Amino acid sequence: MEHRHLGRSGLKISEIAYGNWLTHGSQVEEDAAKACVAAALDEGITTFDTADVYAGTAAESVMGRALHGIRRESVEIFTKVYWPTGPGVNDRGLSRKHIMESANASLRRLQTDYLDLYQAHRYDHETPLEETLRAFDDLVRQGKVLYVGVSEWRAEEIAAAVRIAAEMGFDKIVSSQPQYNMIWRVIEAEVVPLCEKEGIGQVVWSPIAQGALTGKYLPGGDLPAGSRGSDPNGANIIKRYLTEPILTRVQQLRPVADEAGLSLAQLAIAWTLQNPNVSAAIVGATRPEQIRDNAQASGVRLGPDVMRRIDDILGPEIVTDPAMTASPKSRS
Repeated sequence: MEHRHLGRSGLKISEIAYGNWLTHGSQVEEDAAKACVAAALDEGITTFDTADVYAGTAAESVMGRALHGIRRESVEIFTKVYWPTGPGVNDRGLSRKHIMESANASLRRLQTDYLDLYQAHRYDHETPLEETLRAFDDLVRQGKVLYVGVSEWRAEEIAAAVRIAAEMGFDKIVSSQPQYNMIWRVIEAEVVPLCEKEGIGQVVWSPIAQGALTGKYLPGGDLPAGSRGSDPNGANIIKRYLTEPILTRVQQLRPVADEAGLSLAQLAIAWTLQNPNVSAAIVGATRPEQIRDNAQASGVRLGPDVMRRIDDILGPEIVTDPAMTASPKSRS
């Protein structure tokens, strides 16, 4: 497993990270979740990403139990704050109250004294950005958080946060967590150029498009049993990828993957990691063998001819279709 710096920070993270959105606490039983975490550790994955809202806070608890007993300094634990975690009017958003309460709750569930990275899960239009950044900075100064980041923020929102942090002497954002894969490349236009300039690394989710880029979904075919597409918790997320044009072109990628000696999933993850602004690609799993397969994409370098063939097969109308945008409640 190779490691990369998180943006221009000194923190090194595994270029393939393990995430438990839609799996721990919901799609898979806890024993299976623990087996997946153990497989990730065996493959050299050191970076684990979760969020307080996943599975109604249960995912953090499962992650905490799965990592219990592991030398804390040997792993990097990431989580997020924003979405509702309770019925109260302040159980959501990026107010100082919710950030402080959620951070402490996440620490308890994850059974750790500190978070390596704490991320704003969305931009909060109802809270002054200064309030949010000050709360994050206070957590850093308290030693509860080492680095801060954002998830699914637009370029102008990230730019505003960078400017305010500089003006007020706050800890700077070092990471952005967007959706990014061969099909969904929206960040390339504005987010990546800004982040390259500001030293912010991408920790991307859905590098295999929720499984659509694995090739297991066939055009016009039935949904495989046990797949995310057939699971009520995941079907609404993946269905935007399960169109006949997309699935047909995914199948056309098979010869490219075969010639490179890769599975389709490995090809998709390796493609994501070719972007120099990507610090890590987050993968999830319901079975340990999926993690073992995905981890083999680490260190793979795709040549320019392979990258061109992928672009030629997928076509610009696939990778830039705005209809592919997920609604906020359905995104990672």
